[in-house]
Amino acid sequence: MKHEGDGATPMGLFTLCELLYRPDRGRRPRTGLPVSAVRSWDGWCDDARDGNYNRKVRLPYAASAETLWRDDHVYDVIVVLDHNRRPRVKGRGSAIFMHVAQPGYTPTAGCIALSLGDLRRLLGLLGRTTAVYVPR
Repeated sequence: MKHEGDGATPMGLFTLCELLYRPDRGRRPRTGLPVSAVRSWDGWCDDARDGNYNRKVRLPYAASAETLWRDDHVYDVIVVLDHNRRPRVKGRGSAIFMHVAQPGYTPTAGCIALSLGDLRRLLGLLGRTTAVYVPR
């Protein structure tokens, strides 16, 4: 069972909630998903004790939150997966995304990572009913 900080990608079938992207690092991706631009104050709460756990928050934030506006290019394009969103279970994992891979495809902290080119090509095929399956 997935838990916060275990570094594992959760297993199961997940719908795709929305696309977030850095407007200063490329054009708005074409996709059938809802799209929002990431701003320098955007974060994602990863503190299981907080009421906004596994939700987008405005930085600075009193509880622990991951910065979405990163210096590297990993979060230039983010697809938010519906892992632990409804209902949210505190401690079952937060910030599970599909995003740009690090050089050399180093492991993520539980996300799915693709090259920017592959991710942008895939986005054109995605819509509100698209799901991704992570097998056991």
